[in-house]
Amino acid sequence: MSRRVEQTLRPTSAIAGHVRVARAALLAEASALRRAAVRLNGTLTRAVDIIIDHDGKVVVTGVGKSGHIGQKIASTFCSTGTPAVFLHAGEAAHGDLGICAPGDPTILISKSGTTSELLRLLPMLRDVGAPLIGIVGNVTSPLAQGVDVILDASVAREADALDLAPTCSSTVALALGDALAVALMQARHFSDRDFARTHPAGQLGRNLWLHVASVMHQGDAVAWVSPGDSLRQVVIAMTERPLGAACVIGHAASLMGIITDGDIRRALQMYEDIRPLTAADVMVPDPIVVRPTATLGEAARQMEDRPSQIAVLPVVSEDGRCLGVLRLHDIYQASMS
Repeated sequence: MSRRVEQTLRPTSAIAGHVRVARAALLAEASALRRAAVRLNGTLTRAVDIIIDHDGKVVVTGVGKSGHIGQKIASTFCSTGTPAVFLHAGEAAHGDLGICAPGDPTILISKSGTTSELLRLLPMLRDVGAPLIGIVGNVTSPLAQGVDVILDASVAREADALDLAPTCSSTVALALGDALAVALMQARHFSDRDFARTHPAGQLGRNLWLHVASVMHQGDAVAWVSPGDSLRQVVIAMTERPLGAACVIGHAASLMGIITDGDIRRALQMYEDIRPLTAADVMVPDPIVVRPTATLGEAARQMEDRPSQIAVLPVVSEDGRCLGVLRLHDIYQASMS
């Protein structure tokens, strides 16, 4: 019997039981996060000040699940304006401690606060003048006593029935790292353009720094028609330049309207005889437009954040000249390239 068939034969009560346990785990983690949020106080501000006052990088360290959380925190710091590296606490004493420059703030992550690899690091980090920030699940532990600032990551219990697997504790530690990163973004006045500089290859970054002028269609690639052109001429122009729309142009390249594939279909439905129709009869006058200087993200919002999406936007200059068209597809394609 295949696994798929076997799964479909499971009792409904068993499936409901799995969902109930999984939902309880999520709610337990959510509850742990709420308690951590309530506990936040001036110690987070002290951590922000320590990091902001240092011109170099932040070192994040931990082992096991805490190490995995530390890697993500370091990555988030880097992408949000705070240079950071991850140091595996177990490798630090075997040469990797050389990554720590004098004065580098160091974040140590541990649920128990008794992690031997981290405790052995304390005197070495003090030796290089590192201010120490602990994300610790036990605020009375040896590690908590050895750091300068404690971010309380304690949890009542883990999310699993055995209270063993790092679930609530790892989630809270990660969230405290995110909270610190967000506070640092505010302190640094980190902007969307700063974010784009650290994400040049990602969709979010490209949407923030690429401009409409970089990807729009213009010149002979666009179907240009006049208000008096016949509908047949419009269809031919749109067929020869298949961008999904034709720009209806008046005096001095001013935009009079736009005709999309949908407008053509609607005209065919409305009129028995389309031969007398001109571009002016079927165009959408005064359409929504975008400037060439707009970012792709701004253009995407214009096209998508509305009751009915727009697939093509005319690109118009400040003085009213129609320069070309931008398709939603062009934005997606630029984001993936």
